[in-house]
Amino acid sequence: MKTIKLFYIPISALLFTGLLASCNDDFVNTKPLAEVPKELVWTDAGLAQAFVNDLYNGFGQGGFNEQMLASLTDESMFTHPGRGINTITESRSNPADQGWIVDSYEYGNMYKRIRATNIAIENLITPKFNNEALAKQMLGEAYFLRAYYYQQLLRFYGAIPLITKIYTLEDTDYTAARNTYEECVNFIVKDCEQAATLLSGVAKVDGRTSEAAALALKARVLLYAASDLHDVPTAKTKSSTISAYANPELLGYVSGSRTERWQKAKAAAKAVLDKSELAYKLNLSEPVSPSEGRANYIALAMGGNSKIADADAKRDLILGRFFNDLKDEGGAYVGRNNGPNGYHNWAGNSPTQLLVDDYETLSGEKFNWNNSVHAANIYTNRDPRLGASILYDGATWKPRTDDVKKRDPANQIQTGQYEVINDKGAKVIQYGLDTRNSPVEDWNGSYTGYYMRKFVDADPAIVDQNTRQRVPWPVLRYTEAVLNYAEACLELGEDAEARTWLNKIRFRSGMPAIDNDESGQKLKDRYRNERRVELAYEEHRFFDTRRWMNAKETIGRQVTLINIFGTLKAGKLVSLYQYNTDNYSYSYKVNTIAPGIENRNWLDKMYFISIHRDEMNRNTKLIQNPGY
Repeated sequence: MKTIKLFYIPISALLFTGLLASCNDDFVNTKPLAEVPKELVWTDAGLAQAFVNDLYNGFGQGGFNEQMLASLTDESMFTHPGRGINTITESRSNPADQGWIVDSYEYGNMYKRIRATNIAIENLITPKFNNEALAKQMLGEAYFLRAYYYQQLLRFYGAIPLITKIYTLEDTDYTAARNTYEECVNFIVKDCEQAATLLSGVAKVDGRTSEAAALALKARVLLYAASDLHDVPTAKTKSSTISAYANPELLGYVSGSRTERWQKAKAAAKAVLDKSELAYKLNLSEPVSPSEGRANYIALAMGGNSKIADADAKRDLILGRFFNDLKDEGGAYVGRNNGPNGYHNWAGNSPTQLLVDDYETLSGEKFNWNNSVHAANIYTNRDPRLGASILYDGATWKPRTDDVKKRDPANQIQTGQYEVINDKGAKVIQYGLDTRNSPVEDWNGSYTGYYMRKFVDADPAIVDQNTRQRVPWPVLRYTEAVLNYAEACLELGEDAEARTWLNKIRFRSGMPAIDNDESGQKLKDRYRNERRVELAYEEHRFFDTRRWMNAKETIGRQVTLINIFGTLKAGKLVSLYQYNTDNYSYSYKVNTIAPGIENRNWLDKMYFISIHRDEMNRNTKLIQNPGY
């Protein structure tokens, strides 16, 4: 009999124990084959469980790839050339050469995962093994994962073909047309609802989906569906490229009530919020201290998996992609991939000055370079989330490695130029250890003057250049659902309710309440900035700027960087540099990245990623996205 590879399960999948809650004792008696035939997989609970476990591998590294989606936005830029990032940021992508596409969004890879979920669903609806409760749970997982992978495609490419059939070698036609955007949303929502029902009452397990995850995914999908980009009448007024497209039903809703879509988005988000046991420190009536706010945010970023952060913050993590010592995975080296070159790290996804500027002052003001107080002390009295997310000049960090520690016994980030007194008594200019002119791995220095701090475990026992960390990637967070709910309320004119929930997040991070008289567009702008800083580096900015249709004014901007100079004060004789305002006067100047390094350019075709020409050739019923 003819078979297809995915009808078999690799034995390696059986080792995916991080996701296993239990296993049938009979499993140990299976034959030691390299692959297990499909006839055996679905008659044995242990083998079926292993198949479902393998479905999660579609998460890839979560968002912890060496190249992060953040570097396709105004959050960061990727330091190293030749990786295909510029193809997208400079709008040079086309159907034949898309540039870098991470595997957790890549068209073909997602359909491989969707095919596997279809196999699981077909075989688990009527299970052939005697464990009804386990079969029900695994079916719920399969429905969720199918919904999740379709959601990845939908928010990247727009509408896609909805495939529930399991193709075999006997089939003669493998082509399928794209469904409408509305059909895709309805399908994903239905899968989420089925998953939530099947997973109701199932205990939360690290790395495994749950009822709350299904509800959170539904809320995200409905939020996107109500947004500007996917309301075709609105999108046409904002983009001539979309207005000229002959198949707008592939991009969004061509008719129907947008208000009803916002109401559905609000209700879906509220269903997540009602699971208040997942809320982390959102019951405060006033802001915590800045130091506690910083600690709270770091704990959330650690996902409860750091020895030096509050483990209770894990409750906010509805679903995470976890890492352990069983596999040496790239996602466990976030610090190495993104940390300072002065620590022998790679500076990969370096924060931009654009992002730094969007953190408010501690009093809730918008940071303003024209304000002399702000400009003279750019890292002082800022939103505590800034220091918890970004390493900037003068920030205290981990101990330097043995070969560098004598140069910096204070363990402070050095991204500027500083005057020092040399051994001849002369005043000279010295470049910081974490610059591209550093004596330590200058080729790995940040161009922007900043390094990523969020998601990097500050435990000094974790030496980022060669030690794995266990920080999970946040696939879905309770806090995201809070922000989704606030956005839906704003769009429905319920400003007071939106402020209430935004203030819960702000109080936790040590920021003051939003004024009660702030409403309308001003409040919406405040919300969007709150979402920007709270969800930084979590793969939301890429999609948010698109669905809000403000990409030209946000991610289309040129990358900005900071130039810092430390001038010795009169009478100060410093031979070993250390950040110190008693000894130094610091000046800060914003510049843009050199066009030869990266020249960002927004074209409206980038609201949707092109479908690769190979896919178009394989499936002649596909219609390409606008502008390509």
